[in-house]
Amino acid sequence: MDWHTLKAQAREKFRGACRVCPICNGVACAGEVPGMGGLGSGAAFRNNVEALAGFRLNLRTIHNVHTPKLSCRILGLDLSLPVIAAAIGGIAMNMNGAMTEEEYAAAIVAGCRQAGTIGMTGDGPKPEVFEAGLKAMAAGLGPAIPIIKPRDVDKIVELAQRAAAAGAPAFGIDIDAAALINMTNAGQKVGPKTKDELAYIKQHTSIPFIVKGIMTPDEAEACCAAGVDAIVVSNHGGRALDHTPGTAQVLPYIAETVKGRITILVDGGIRSGADILKMLALGADAVLIGRPLAIGAVGGGADGVATVLNKFAGELRAAMVLTGTADVAAVKEDILW
Repeated sequence: MDWHTLKAQAREKFRGACRVCPICNGVACAGEVPGMGGLGSGAAFRNNVEALAGFRLNLRTIHNVHTPKLSCRILGLDLSLPVIAAAIGGIAMNMNGAMTEEEYAAAIVAGCRQAGTIGMTGDGPKPEVFEAGLKAMAAGLGPAIPIIKPRDVDKIVELAQRAAAAGAPAFGIDIDAAALINMTNAGQKVGPKTKDELAYIKQHTSIPFIVKGIMTPDEAEACCAAGVDAIVVSNHGGRALDHTPGTAQVLPYIAETVKGRITILVDGGIRSGADILKMLALGADAVLIGRPLAIGAVGGGADGVATVLNKFAGELRAAMVLTGTADVAAVKEDILW
């Protein structure tokens, strides 16, 4: 299975929900929420892609880096490359029913395991969204990291405890879904969380706690103070608040503030192994990838997900050789021009 075949098959199955454009930049799908686009004008989605594209890599080939190390350890997990699949839920609503929730979660969990890494699974107004991730783990397809909507804290704790009992090695909340309209319309309250509420969640759960949706240094600092294990620098793929900056723009400032005190993950516009390397140079410990792996899952199931991850691994390896980078755990900022 190859990338071009995956894209062709996914384009057919999406039936317009995602056009699988030659360049996935949020232009054609602007405002398509529900769907795969960015909210409103689509600026936040485009800003992610444009901000990352604005960083250039220095080509260096006079060195002795022949076999760079792609593997890393994140939150106690040994990964074959510094990539985690981002959580995507609401498959019927956002993907024109290209797959069921269970089929999508199974493809992500099994495909990530096949490629030597791990996937996150989602949550939503219908219980089957969260349950899909637990079922994938129960079926022995692999471990997963469930991401919970920013519900009332006791509900978050309850779901996190269920995730731990199912074998999840970590859990998180996508706090950037604090104003998600489909949750509100379904009568399920979501909202912002205080530092004390984050601390409460951490104190009442037993596995590493990730907060996704951090875009400022002060909120990264608040997560550190609350005892959170990891943050994801993210604007929800441009689907939460219009006109936010790209994640690559804010990542260096966040890394300057909390690097070494908390695990830093990042998503937003990552479309190649070179993009992964840029994010590592900007201060991330690993990245989350969403839309490209959705294309892999829809186009080819678990094998499609693994194919996309292996494609990224090959591109990352080449970019490391051509920048003189020996280890993903020690990427220097000076590889950026």
